[in-house]
Amino acid sequence: MATSKLEFPPVTTSSPLNISDFDHTPSYCEENVYLLCKKLSEIGVSKNDGSDLFVAFISNDHKQVPLWNQKASIRADGLIIWDYHVICVQRLGEGQAFQVWDLDSSLPFPSPLVQYVSEAIQPSFQVYPEYQRFFRVVHAPIFLRFFASDRRHMKDSAGNWISQPPVYEPIAAEDGTLHNLDKYMKIGAADATNVKDELIQRLLSENFGAVVGEGQFEDLFSLLSR
Repeated sequence: MATSKLEFPPVTTSSPLNISDFDHTPSYCEENVYLLCKKLSEIGVSKNDGSDLFVAFISNDHKQVPLWNQKASIRADGLIIWDYHVICVQRLGEGQAFQVWDLDSSLPFPSPLVQYVSEAIQPSFQVYPEYQRFFRVVHAPIFLRFFASDRRHMKDSAGNWISQPPVYEPIAAEDGTLHNLDKYMKIGAADATNVKDELIQRLLSENFGAVVGEGQFEDLFSLLSR
């Protein structure tokens, strides 16, 4: 299916940025986004505490989620089936729009949320139930404190790397936790909620945020902009 032909307004940031300015290790999207959130805060593109940033894990019970306009794809439309993917969503201001930072996307960096949903997620494209996408959204200040990965998920049964890891040390949580990535990646229909007050409370206070279906993903950020 061809991508949308809709026109979207350009996104502006406080300083010109190039995707090459950010660390990117293929197959380690969760760590890439962790470092991206930190850098956006450090260089003044986001708030010092990262409170305008949200981390979104995308997956489902079957670990098969289609996304379009992905650079790892060999197709002209950029379609690829990830087991999971991670992006950063930024609130531009009180009552204003949101934008998406996706280091693996061929869309503008960053892209307006409405454009990213239309062209990368493509909710209008009818997919089989096993490909339905769910989103675990975590407030970045919480994610940066509690996320941890020792990269065990990137080793095969013999202990060999499936994909070469980043050169820096694995990320540990402030409380000393060495690995909880599996809890962030566990995303499915049973985890989702559409109770508005519960969603916002979980998103802004819980270590593993809130889970919504793809039909509620944009709506969740609309609630936050009020």
